[in-house]
Amino acid sequence: MLNDHNVVQEQYKTGDNLNTRISIHKKYSVNKTGFGNWIFSHYKLTPDIKILELGCGTGDMWKENLHLLNEGIQLYLTDISEGMIASAKNTLGEHTNISYRIADIEAIPYESGLFDGVIANMMLYHVPDLDKGLSEVKRVMSDKGYFYCATYGENGIVPYIAGLLREYGVQDTTNKNFTLQNGYDILKKHFSAVQRFDYEDSLAVTDIDDMLDYIYSLKNMSSVAELAREDIKAVLKKNMVDGVLSVPKENGMFVCQK
Repeated sequence: MLNDHNVVQEQYKTGDNLNTRISIHKKYSVNKTGFGNWIFSHYKLTPDIKILELGCGTGDMWKENLHLLNEGIQLYLTDISEGMIASAKNTLGEHTNISYRIADIEAIPYESGLFDGVIANMMLYHVPDLDKGLSEVKRVMSDKGYFYCATYGENGIVPYIAGLLREYGVQDTTNKNFTLQNGYDILKKHFSAVQRFDYEDSLAVTDIDDMLDYIYSLKNMSSVAELAREDIKAVLKKNMVDGVLSVPKENGMFVCQK
């Protein structure tokens, strides 16, 4: 059996699955602030700081926020996947204040105390040795630095969909190694100050085919791949009210200080 590290590298070898998931949130989220914009509102982007992002993915969240990188801010975008780094470069292009590098959170290739901000959004649950990874994050933070890490809760989209498909033997096998529910206790072992912030939102899906594409892009619902698309579609359509499938979301973030 592949370990989670290998599964993650395979799933995120290219940006296709991730882009499928990003697109449904953009199209159907009830909260029009946007999760990415909400996350950015918590960043302390002061002049002349250095920011490290671990697990930068496609870089899509920075696309509309590059204007925030003025006044000497240096952004270091890293990911364990070569394909994701290629996607991020393609998304954002070359800039004098942005660098791209393949890097693993468990062995961050930068000197201690270098960064005023470290970001690890929607990825800590994938880290095989999370305590080691968080120790590395703390090591590269400056004494007055901040660590930002967004994650999901345990009552969001996947548990909801798995519940609808329970009669077909589908189970929610979501990785719960780092969630809104347990994240505080995990982080408090490493950081002196930890704050949790919750983002209120849900999906109002009108085109079930978009939801189906999302479901098939996931790797954390057992048996879904074996089910016929039309069977899943019938279940989802049965749960629509006035042409809308309302799907709960549970997301948020933690902000930590060294």
